[in-house]
Amino acid sequence: MSSTIGPIVRLQVQRDALKVGEKGSRRYHIEPIITVAQLRVTPDGAVGLAPDGDILDAHHRDHPLHKNDDGVHGLSIGFTTHYTAMQQRFGPHVSVGAAGENLIVEAARRFTLADVERGLVVFDAAGVEKGRLTRVEIAHPCKAFTGFALRHETVPPDAFKQSMQFLDGGLRGFYCTWAGRPTVLEAGDVVATAGGK
Repeated sequence: MSSTIGPIVRLQVQRDALKVGEKGSRRYHIEPIITVAQLRVTPDGAVGLAPDGDILDAHHRDHPLHKNDDGVHGLSIGFTTHYTAMQQRFGPHVSVGAAGENLIVEAARRFTLADVERGLVVFDAAGVEKGRLTRVEIAHPCKAFTGFALRHETVPPDAFKQSMQFLDGGLRGFYCTWAGRPTVLEAGDVVATAGGK
């Protein structure tokens, strides 16, 4: 039995890499993140459907960045409550969607891997199942995203480590794989845990 989490409130794609610069001094920027009204999802990843043309997400298997050659994390999902926690700690610049997840779901609480590891189910507004998100994994925070959360300010190593630990455990989102036929997702579709707790 599934347990409802809430509606999708934001759909987005990454047009390009979010980390720029040379290794060891990379910076995270959110300019390549594009909000879309609809997202076509397949086991290969996501494509944003926009009026001026489709936008291939950077984690789609066909994207030239080759971020998902093995096909195990073509999609990502985050929750509004996680952004509330990040904003309370770091500030409003960690805006909803800044971590680059494809789906942002309105939620009443925070979620850990234990809550979502059985997978997630997406339903349309009428309650008809559209498909499932499987192979859920934690999207661990990188140094560049942690630096972005800290406004790229220099902080003591211990403070940086604590910030990275705070962002881990699923707070920065989860990677997953679409299981099912190609489907178009829209804001208002509802996400639930598979199997519930």
